[in-house]
Amino acid sequence: MLVTHCLLITEAGEDTLASETNYLDMHRAEVAQGTRFEFGENWGRFLSVLNEDRIRQAERSLAAMLEIQDLHGKTFLDIGSGSGLFSLAARRLGARAVSFDYDPSSVACTAELRRRYFVDDPDWTVIRGSALDRDFVASLKLFDIVYAWGVLHHTGEMWKGLENAEIAVAPGGKLFIAIYNDAGTKSKRWLWVKKKYNQLPRFLRGPFALLVSLPEETKAFLRVLMTGRASSYFRRWGSDYSVGRRGMSRWHDMVDWVGGYPYEYAKAEEIFDFYKHKGFSLTRMICGNVGTGCNEFVFRRNRQDSL
Repeated sequence: MLVTHCLLITEAGEDTLASETNYLDMHRAEVAQGTRFEFGENWGRFLSVLNEDRIRQAERSLAAMLEIQDLHGKTFLDIGSGSGLFSLAARRLGARAVSFDYDPSSVACTAELRRRYFVDDPDWTVIRGSALDRDFVASLKLFDIVYAWGVLHHTGEMWKGLENAEIAVAPGGKLFIAIYNDAGTKSKRWLWVKKKYNQLPRFLRGPFALLVSLPEETKAFLRVLMTGRASSYFRRWGSDYSVGRRGMSRWHDMVDWVGGYPYEYAKAEEIFDFYKHKGFSLTRMICGNVGTGCNEFVFRRNRQDSL
């Protein structure tokens, strides 16, 4: 299905191209060593089930968390764009978007969505870059919305990534992030699982993902079976179902969860305190009863001008 490893670079000089080569070499080395999950390959497969309903759900979820109707006249930075779905949602809501990712296949996925829906669009730029590269992030200038959903805990240096994300937020702008919740021993067990997944031969990774997911899936099935709604469980795996109503796919989300390494996590109050001390105010959050899943936060950089 997908996708050549295409890359859109605007006004790229020699320094930019050298950085691209460095990112690519680093990524290849980490994958070969079993220290990084190939997120982009998984998202490439997800694009085969992406449809209009999923895109609209992504738009609705983004608008709801940002508490806006549309993004016309706003700028949007997608840190770790992955499949490109939320860059696409932001662009369809009217934002001028910049998307970047460290994983070359994720860059290709995002570029593919740009090609499908906004071909040759000057208001959507797709580039490769690292959230850990402070100079790179600073070079992108300031944005009304900076979005990093489920990304920074996969960088290998989460707190550095959180630090770098805030430098791109314009005065009065919003920062929308999601970070894995610190669930104590459960999180530590999943750290082991994720490391093991990436050390396995490729042909064993799919069966391993199914095996480690089986206990929770069995519990989920028994719960709906006891309420007489067994069909609802199977609908979760259908092409028309979207995880968390964010437009995602159940299977691809599961593979991302089991394999997603590097892997870090934090308590919700740690994230709140971190940005409070940097002059941000919390405007919206989804926390509590998430287990090892993500706590979601929307912060605003303090200033009288608001988004």
